Amino acid sequence: MKERIMNAFIEEIIEKGMKFTMDDLSRRLGISKRTLYEHFPSKVAILDAIIESTLTSLDERTSAILTNPEIDLLEKIKQTITVVPTFTEFYDSRILDQMKRTYPEQWEKMNAALSQWDDLRLLIEQGIEEGLIAETNVQLVMKLIIGATNTTLDRRFFQDNRITVDEAFHSIVNLILYGLVKRE
Repeated sequence: MKERIMNAFIEEIIEKGMKFTMDDLSRRLGISKRTLYEHFPSKVAILDAIIESTLTSLDERTSAILTNPEIDLLEKIKQTITVVPTFTEFYDSRILDQMKRTYPEQWEKMNAALSQWDDLRLLIEQGIEEGLIAETNVQLVMKLIIGATNTTLDRRFFQDNRITVDEAFHSIVNLILYGLVKRE
């Protein structure tokens, strides 16, 4: 039931923005407000649950990639960059902008998560040490990767251009790792 509530919460945000009420949410779910409050005491609690679920999922999927001995280093880098969060429709720049204004504490948690990527930094440093990646400023590379992957938050651009989030992530990886120049 909790996941159903979280999905309905996201649907409300997409349709109405952050200003919807718990009454709106209970109507969407076809349950009483009392039943809703038995699972979550507030909108903030639902929002926190969505954020926590996403961050946990990202950590688990990244850990599975990092500990898989059958994946080589470059593939680990690619797969780490392309880990897509659960509740992908929630990670839209318009929704995050609203969150920044109405729920700044939750926004700060998301912003920090979207701005740090220690596991990926370590993989890139390892790639440089092993000679797979050219000597370069790792902090700059990280800023480029984070900035590029955060462009996927502009869901309207991708919808207008008929690009899936998955396609966007894979194109970003290929551009960063292999550049624009066509190889023979």
